Parts: sequence; C-alpha cells; structure tokens
Amino acid sequence: MLNQGVKRKILAMQKGEITEHFIYQKLAKSVKDPHNAGVLQRIAKDELGHHNQWQRYTAEKASPSRLKIWLYYLISRIFGITFGIKLMEEGEERAQAAYAEIADLVPEASSVAADEHRHEQNLIRLIDEERLHYTADMVRGLNVALVELTGTLAGLTLALPDSDLIVLAGLITGAAMVLSVASTEYLGTKSGEGGHSPFKAVMYGGLANIITFIFLLFPYLVFENVYLSLGVTVCNAIVVVCLFSFYISVAREISFRRRFSEMVLASLGVAALAFLIGYLARIFLHINIE
Repeated sequence: MLNQGVKRKILAMQKGEITEHFIYQKLAKSVKDPHNAGVLQRIAKDELGHHNQWQRYTAEKASPSRLKIWLYYLISRIFGITFGIKLMEEGEERAQAAYAEIADLVPEASSVAADEHRHEQNLIRLIDEERLHYTADMVRGLNVALVELTGTLAGLTLALPDSDLIVLAGLITGAAMVLSVASTEYLGTKSGEGGHSPFKAVMYGGLANIITFIFLLFPYLVFENVYLSLGVTVCNAIVVVCLFSFYISVAREISFRRRFSEMVLASLGVAALAFLIGYLARIFLHINIE
C-alpha cells in the first residue's frame, strides 16, 4: 500500500505522461510527413503505456493538462517539432529526481524511467525536420545582420550624429546586406553537394537576416537621441543572440553558454571597433555634421 506522499508523486507522473501522450498525438495529426507522423504516433503510444503502468500503482486515472497540451503544440508549430519536443523532454530529465525518491517503495521506478527516457530520445532522433537542415543558413543570415549592421550603426552614430541620416544609411546598408546574403546563400547552396534547396536556403537565411535587420534599425526610427538608439540596438542584438542561441542549444543539443558568448563577442566586438573608427574618422578627417 502506497502512502499518500508517494501516491501524489506517481499521480503527478501519470498526469505528465498522459499530457505528453495527447501532445504527441496532436502533433502527429498536424504533420504532413508520414515518417515524422509515424514516429510521433509511436512516442504517443509509449506515453500512454507509461501512464497505464503508473496507474497500476495508483488505481486512478490522471487528467491531462489542457493548457500544457496547447502550449507545447503551439511552440512546436511555430518553432519546429524538434525544438518543441526537446524543450518538453527537458522536464522529464528533471523528473529523474522524483523517480529516485520513490525507488525504495517502487523498486522498478528508476530503471523503468531510464529505459523510457532512453527509448524516447532514440525515437526523437528519428524525426527528420526540414528547418534543422538549414540551421547553418539561418546562423549565417543572423550573424551577418548582427555583425555588419550593429557595427555599421555604431560607426554611423558617431560619424553622423543625426538620426535621419543614420536611418537612411542604415536602410541602404541593410538592403545591400539582405541582397548580398540572399545571393551568397543561393550560389553557395547551388554549388554544394548537400542536397539542399537553394531557394529554401535563401528563404531561411534571408528571413533571419531581414528580421534581425528590422529589429536592430527600429530604435533609430523611434528615438531622436542617436546614442540612446545605439544603446537600445545593442540590447536588441543581445536579445536576438540570446533567443537564437537558446533555440539552437535546445534543437541541436549544444552548449547555450558557448553559442551565446561567441555570437555576443563577435557582434559587440565589431560594434565597438566600428564606433572607435567613427570616432577617429571625425577627429582626423575633421568631419563634423550637426
């Protein structure tokens, strides 16, 4: 007979398993790729089996969390199935401590949990998602916008301390940058042997580039003080790097700290250097625009 504390913990596990069963089932119905749909259905079936296994101890049925079902469904649809699933499965890794706590009363808890987790991770790796094949293109598009535009805006802020002039120069630079990234992605993918579509490479890389470009230039359209605009732009750059680094770290299972620090140092280092060049240009070239 289980005491109430252990029973509550197992019921919480049941609730998690049945919730994830419905999430996977909902995702399986939404994807067009038969292979991915089949993998998701297998995971959904496993999650239902886990729920039923714990039900033997509690003799109760758990109700799924409708909020969690819709939350992870929307995250998966917006940011990709692989990202949504891996983000959700991170919660299961934290649940290992709960399994260990009840191992004395439910001996198979730890081994069953480990086997389940390992099996699910193997199934998740079978999912073949298009957007992950173009991660490198997104990284290039994002990095070009961060490094080039942040550096350009920093240099222009000191060389041309007028918001309208900076916006105009930024738009011209940004347009040239977007076209450059698009053509580079197209030609680079066209000449490669990876089997990637040049048009999709342009779409993913170009979209990351354009969104970042708009986000970085936006403060100069809002604030009149160019130095305040630059400060907000730098903050925006850090936010972009943080969000994208988090996405890549979850989807690709790599270190968030390493990816974040590399991208921040690259973009802010170039921005600082460009700001210095703008300062030196004003001094030595005697350029002073009021």
